[in-house]
Amino acid sequence: MRVDVVPTAQAVARGQLAGATVLVVDVLRASTSIVSALDAGCAAVVPVAEPEEALARARAAGGDGVLAAGERRGLPIPGFDLGNSPLEFTDGRVRGKTVVFTTSNGTRALLAARGAAAVGVAALVNAGAAAAWALAEARDVVVLCAGERGQRSLEDWVCAGLLVERMRRRAPDLALTPAAAAAAAEARGYAGDPARLAEDSPWARRLRAVGRGGDVAACLRLDTSVLVPVYLASVDKVVAGHR
Repeated sequence: MRVDVVPTAQAVARGQLAGATVLVVDVLRASTSIVSALDAGCAAVVPVAEPEEALARARAAGGDGVLAAGERRGLPIPGFDLGNSPLEFTDGRVRGKTVVFTTSNGTRALLAARGAAAVGVAALVNAGAAAAWALAEARDVVVLCAGERGQRSLEDWVCAGLLVERMRRRAPDLALTPAAAAAAAEARGYAGDPARLAEDSPWARRLRAVGRGGDVAACLRLDTSVLVPVYLASVDKVVAGHR
């Protein structure tokens, strides 16, 4: 098996994900929020690209069983039911409901992965479970980082490297691409204390500056969940695929 890391959704080459198992990573905050929502009993998360589409799909469903959630530039979108804080996706808000979700980077990365053989959602909070799930799929693995508006984000790159390291511990014969090896090397400096990313990551500092320090702290915890969300592109939903 071969493991690769792609630093941003925009860097995916045509056909690169075909036949592969993909782990989509957006640590701050979409991946973490999706894990939180499904852990809290959310029925499904529907990723969409634009806020207008999210609102239209939520309204078309009618009733209170479908919620619109998301952000732009880290801030909640006016008129939406929820933002993109993992602390918002609680049992009382989302249990049994479908969340139509749009974010600046994370949902775009999910949509970019639709051509893969299998797509899971990974973050620091479920890193161990996500690495095990990807290996169990028994295909080449691509860790797809959402990045930040087309640029590499440190927290996603570090999470990707930690995922590579977790997979390599379980399967020492894995072949790593240069990108996967580089991510793993950088991640080693954070393996014992990922909370350091709160200071080192520019996006983490931005979120803290706008009052989202609690989100940052929640997103930088390791292995607090054993749930791996799985994106079923055929039905356009992310569901709880493994616990």
